[in-house]
Amino acid sequence: MQALTFKRYGKSPDIGFSDVPRPVPGPDELLVQIHAVGLNPIDNVIPTGAFKAVLKFDLPATLGSDLAGIVVEVGQNVTRFKPGDAVYASLFDLGNGSLAEFAAVPERVAAHKPANLDFVQATSIPMVGLTAWQALRERANLAPGEKVFVPAGSGGIGAFAIQLAKHLGAHVGTTTSTGNVSLVRDLGADEVVDYTRDTFDTVLRDYDVVLGTLRGDVIEQSVGILKSGGRIVSLVGPLDPAFARARKLNGLLALVFGWMSRKIRRLAKQRDLSYSFLFARPDGAQLAEIAALLESGRIRPVIDRVFPFDQAHAALVHLGKGRARGKVVVQVKPD
Repeated sequence: MQALTFKRYGKSPDIGFSDVPRPVPGPDELLVQIHAVGLNPIDNVIPTGAFKAVLKFDLPATLGSDLAGIVVEVGQNVTRFKPGDAVYASLFDLGNGSLAEFAAVPERVAAHKPANLDFVQATSIPMVGLTAWQALRERANLAPGEKVFVPAGSGGIGAFAIQLAKHLGAHVGTTTSTGNVSLVRDLGADEVVDYTRDTFDTVLRDYDVVLGTLRGDVIEQSVGILKSGGRIVSLVGPLDPAFARARKLNGLLALVFGWMSRKIRRLAKQRDLSYSFLFARPDGAQLAEIAALLESGRIRPVIDRVFPFDQAHAALVHLGKGRARGKVVVQVKPD
């Protein structure tokens, strides 16, 4: 079968299509014929080697993590799915990718595709849905009436996180460009800062939670908008010692991550705030709950652009420009 792979880490990862063996599902796995793949910013970061010490791949490795497709075979221990079922899932952090014609998917990470979404719409959800769910509900424990800042509200994670935060009863602030102000307001944002005119830390005040979605100085600047006891949950780094301990990494890496995050942790401590880094985990049960929200219409997918499978590399390049309005999707199998 065809898969989009990278062969090495670094500035020249040699990304391209390769003929790879069609996977054979294990006892607890589904073999899924992939119809569509949702792309995420980390898909462009992984080949650089930035997470080489954390995310393990056997090279050459297939890129991508989100998928939606049809089950064609199930392992002997699988009980919740059968051939012919439409499913969606994230393979992130499982050592294999989704930009391929087929994938072996552990039953525990899969869920039935939301009935009201097609494959392109469904595959735009898993990573951003699980990330927002785990960051806002589990890590930040966002409560009704609290204020949460979601930078880059028109991006893939931002568009979903705004909607989920509103569903949870929160007041939502965000940033976006002039052309996307109406979009993020339509998604539910209460306070919108046009970053071409203002800086968020001069406008927003007394927030309870910051969802870190942008690299650079935004995380440190966000300290100033939080009230005492506020929480920063970063999806982009810096990595911290607690993350190293949770993944049972060696002590040297814990020291390295401590050094990397020393400034933001010091700033947080000075203001009586908490800081943590989050890697979303695949979780089929949570995707089933998210599917219910999608089917009810409380949350909707936002798609920037759909590329055919033979242009998957171009789709990654497009995503890497940082201008996507919602999710970028690769359609592997035309409807």
